Amino acid sequence: MRKTTLLILFLVSLLNSFGQTRFQKDFSFFWQTIHDNFAYFNNQQTNWEKVKTLYQPSVDSIQNETDFIRLLENVNNELYNGHIFLNRNTAASNRLIPLGADLKVSYEANKFVVTELREGFNAENCGIKTGMVIVKYNNITIDKAIREFLPKSVPTFNKEMYEYAANMLLAGTHNLKREITAIVNGKEQTFYPDNSPNKTETNYVTVLESKVLDNNTGYIRINNSLGNTDLINLFDHALDSLNGTSALILDLRETPGGGNTTVARAMMGRFIEKELPYQKHIYTAEEKETGIKRTTLEIVSPRKVIYKKPLVILVGYWTSSMGEGIAIGFDGMKRGTVLGTKMAGLLGEIYTYEMPETKIPFSFPVVQLQHINGQPREDYTPTVVLKDYKNAIETAMEVLRKK
Repeated sequence: MRKTTLLILFLVSLLNSFGQTRFQKDFSFFWQTIHDNFAYFNNQQTNWEKVKTLYQPSVDSIQNETDFIRLLENVNNELYNGHIFLNRNTAASNRLIPLGADLKVSYEANKFVVTELREGFNAENCGIKTGMVIVKYNNITIDKAIREFLPKSVPTFNKEMYEYAANMLLAGTHNLKREITAIVNGKEQTFYPDNSPNKTETNYVTVLESKVLDNNTGYIRINNSLGNTDLINLFDHALDSLNGTSALILDLRETPGGGNTTVARAMMGRFIEKELPYQKHIYTAEEKETGIKRTTLEIVSPRKVIYKKPLVILVGYWTSSMGEGIAIGFDGMKRGTVLGTKMAGLLGEIYTYEMPETKIPFSFPVVQLQHINGQPREDYTPTVVLKDYKNAIETAMEVLRKK
């Protein structure tokens, strides 16, 4: 009996040892891959060496993949940008921003102020309005609730970190309903955005909408489909049907999931008459390895019937990644007026890697992206800046009338 017990204890110990070794291997791979390839260490204040010291000891006690994913998600918060994420999550995982968010807050005078709402989504529908100051989340003061998303490897927090943490918090997790308390007319009022199904987790019926507005102005709205190559033919068909319009509004305000450069170049190619550069790539990992800087310009080529009339591109917080690339592309090619609020500010071009043991994929920016004038994409501000989305189309019409 005693021998059997000892054998069982030995096997349990062996299995635990295997699990820890497995997770340690993947953590080391994860940390080293980001160390060698992350393109923005010169921008972020993260101390990546300290990150390893802070988190690696915790891996020893991890017994299952769910806990390992949670630890890695915490590590991702050290880089405080929505373009660093795992491609596998759990029910308790936080929604990604801006894709899983339905409101945006800004950190102003030590307060978290609602500055944007995703049109037609839960936060707006439950009564939250821009200008409100958020004071609690799920009955916890927001100052305390955001701590889990603030980086631990930095000496002090800045506005960017506070806003990342608050917007991650307010996006919520997949498995819990949100209670958001704000100051309304000097008093606290609690809102319940998830009393109806969260719209960020549903798909659009159509990838694109098009119509003719007043003054013979064409309008095309992209519904979070910049990664769908089917969009190319649908966009061509829509644009061809609007070829007789006097001007066009291209609405990219609902493209939070990013996309790919094939779709982007296909769309932009319908508006130019010669090849033009639309964004700059800086390969920091190659420079780090070789000492030789590598920079390239990506080119858009004309295709099919060119739409030559005046163009306005609408953008906002839910214009992210490839949507941001299209916006700076049109601006750099001087082929349209970019109008709206500040975009998502996602960093660079992401690559996806896979951990050798658990096979968990993870994504982060490996290549810096810039406007062709050298301005970092994440710092770009629209030519015509709006306070919120409400008057975007009317303002775009006014800009087009002047043209």
